[in-house]
Amino acid sequence: MNALFVFLGGGTGSVLRYLAGLWIGSAAFQWATFAVNAVGSFAIGLFGGWASRFGWGEALRLSLTVGLCGGFTTFSTFSKESLALIEGGRYSLFVLYVAGSVALGIIAAALGFWISK
Repeated sequence: MNALFVFLGGGTGSVLRYLAGLWIGSAAFQWATFAVNAVGSFAIGLFGGWASRFGWGEALRLSLTVGLCGGFTTFSTFSKESLALIEGGRYSLFVLYVAGSVALGIIAAALGFWISK
Protein backbone atom coordinates (compact mmCIF):
# COMPACT_ATOMS: atom_id res chain seq x y z
CA MET A 1 0.00 0.00 0.00
CA ASN A 2 2.90 2.37 0.73
CA ALA A 3 3.98 2.04 -2.91
CA LEU A 4 0.64 3.56 -3.98
CA PHE A 5 1.27 6.63 -1.80
CA VAL A 6 4.78 7.00 -3.20
CA PHE A 7 3.34 6.69 -6.71
CA LEU A 8 0.72 9.38 -6.07
CA GLY A 9 3.22 11.72 -4.44
CA GLY A 10 5.74 11.11 -7.21
CA GLY A 11 3.23 11.86 -9.94
CA THR A 12 2.22 15.08 -8.22
CA GLY A 13 5.86 16.09 -7.76
CA SER A 14 6.64 15.38 -11.41
CA VAL A 15 3.76 17.52 -12.64
CA LEU A 16 4.81 20.33 -10.28
CA ARG A 17 8.39 20.04 -11.62
CA TYR A 18 7.12 20.32 -15.18
CA LEU A 19 5.00 23.37 -14.34
CA ALA A 20 7.89 25.03 -12.50
CA GLY A 21 10.04 24.57 -15.59
CA LEU A 22 7.40 26.25 -17.74
CA TRP A 23 6.94 29.09 -15.27
CA ILE A 24 10.63 29.75 -14.64
CA GLY A 25 11.78 28.95 -18.16
CA SER A 26 15.35 28.47 -19.27
CA ALA A 27 18.02 31.05 -19.79
CA ALA A 28 21.81 31.15 -19.74
CA PHE A 29 21.68 29.54 -16.30
CA GLN A 30 19.59 26.50 -15.41
CA TRP A 31 17.35 28.40 -12.99
CA ALA A 32 14.41 26.00 -13.12
CA THR A 33 16.44 22.96 -12.08
CA PHE A 34 18.41 25.00 -9.55
CA ALA A 35 15.19 26.32 -8.00
CA VAL A 36 13.25 23.05 -7.85
CA ASN A 37 16.21 21.24 -6.32
CA ALA A 38 16.59 23.95 -3.66
CA VAL A 39 12.85 24.04 -2.91
CA GLY A 40 12.68 20.23 -2.89
CA SER A 41 15.64 20.03 -0.52
CA PHE A 42 13.96 22.49 1.82
CA ALA A 43 10.68 20.57 1.60
CA ILE A 44 12.26 17.18 2.35
CA GLY A 45 13.93 18.67 5.43
CA LEU A 46 10.65 20.23 6.52
CA PHE A 47 8.59 17.09 5.89
CA GLY A 48 11.19 14.86 7.54
CA GLY A 49 11.22 17.04 10.62
CA TRP A 50 7.45 17.24 10.82
CA ALA A 51 7.14 13.47 10.33
CA SER A 52 9.44 12.96 13.30
CA ARG A 53 7.89 15.70 15.42
CA PHE A 54 4.25 14.84 14.84
CA GLY A 55 4.59 11.06 14.42
CA TRP A 56 3.27 10.96 10.87
CA GLY A 57 2.35 7.54 9.58
CA GLU A 58 4.67 5.80 7.16
CA ALA A 59 2.33 6.31 4.20
CA LEU A 60 2.18 10.10 4.59
CA ARG A 61 5.92 10.39 5.21
CA LEU A 62 6.75 8.27 2.16
CA SER A 63 4.22 10.08 -0.01
CA LEU A 64 5.70 13.49 0.75
CA THR A 65 9.41 12.70 1.00
CA VAL A 66 10.10 9.82 -1.39
CA GLY A 67 7.13 10.55 -3.67
CA LEU A 68 6.51 14.30 -3.85
CA CYS A 69 10.07 15.49 -3.22
CA GLY A 70 11.58 12.68 -5.27
CA GLY A 71 9.32 13.43 -8.22
CA PHE A 72 9.80 17.20 -7.90
CA THR A 73 13.58 17.34 -7.64
CA THR A 74 15.71 16.15 -10.48
CA PHE A 75 19.25 14.85 -10.20
CA SER A 76 19.18 13.45 -13.73
CA THR A 77 18.38 16.84 -15.27
CA PHE A 78 21.01 18.45 -13.04
CA SER A 79 23.55 15.93 -14.35
CA LYS A 80 22.55 16.47 -18.00
CA GLU A 81 22.72 20.25 -17.66
CA SER A 82 26.10 20.03 -15.90
CA LEU A 83 27.47 17.92 -18.72
CA ALA A 84 26.13 20.39 -21.30
CA LEU A 85 28.01 23.21 -19.57
CA ILE A 86 31.24 21.18 -19.75
CA GLU A 87 30.64 20.28 -23.40
CA GLY A 88 29.98 23.94 -24.16
CA GLY A 89 33.26 24.98 -22.56
CA ARG A 90 31.45 26.98 -19.86
CA TYR A 91 33.65 25.70 -17.06
CA SER A 92 33.19 28.61 -14.65
CA LEU A 93 29.41 28.35 -14.92
CA PHE A 94 29.69 24.58 -14.48
CA VAL A 95 31.59 24.98 -11.21
CA LEU A 96 29.17 27.64 -10.00
CA TYR A 97 26.15 25.51 -10.90
CA VAL A 98 27.42 22.30 -9.31
CA ALA A 99 28.89 23.85 -6.16
CA GLY A 100 25.93 26.20 -5.73
CA SER A 101 23.38 23.43 -6.23
CA VAL A 102 25.01 21.10 -3.72
CA ALA A 103 25.64 23.80 -1.11
CA LEU A 104 22.19 25.33 -1.44
CA GLY A 105 20.54 21.90 -1.36
CA ILE A 106 22.23 20.96 1.90
CA ILE A 107 21.56 24.36 3.46
CA ALA A 108 17.90 24.26 2.34
CA ALA A 109 17.37 20.75 3.74
CA ALA A 110 18.95 21.76 7.05
CA LEU A 111 16.84 24.94 7.18
CA GLY A 112 13.65 23.00 6.49
CA PHE A 113 14.52 20.46 9.17
CA TRP A 114 15.42 23.23 11.63
CA ILE A 115 12.16 25.13 10.99
CA SER A 116 10.13 21.95 11.47
CA LYS A 117 11.52 21.43 14.96
